[in-house]
Amino acid sequence: MMRVSVISAERAVFEGEADAVVAPAYNGLVGILPRHAPFMTLLGTGIAAIRRSGETVRLQVAGGFLQVASNVVRIVAGSASPADS
Repeated sequence: MMRVSVISAERAVFEGEADAVVAPAYNGLVGILPRHAPFMTLLGTGIAAIRRSGETVRLQVAGGFLQVASNVVRIVAGSASPADS
């Protein structure tokens, strides 16, 4: 498991443990698993999928950045909200 936090300019959108994260980087999707190497990228526009305990939380994100460090994924987005199913 890894710790994931998603925040926007308005509020914290998600905080919790996850098995995997798939997010829209500036030029394509990026997949993150536990113990991923340190990594940082600009965030694009699209759906960030956070998988935990067999469930997937889907968030619409746009702009900002994604950082992976010490088994923690931080998504700081210009906008982030629950995605329509």
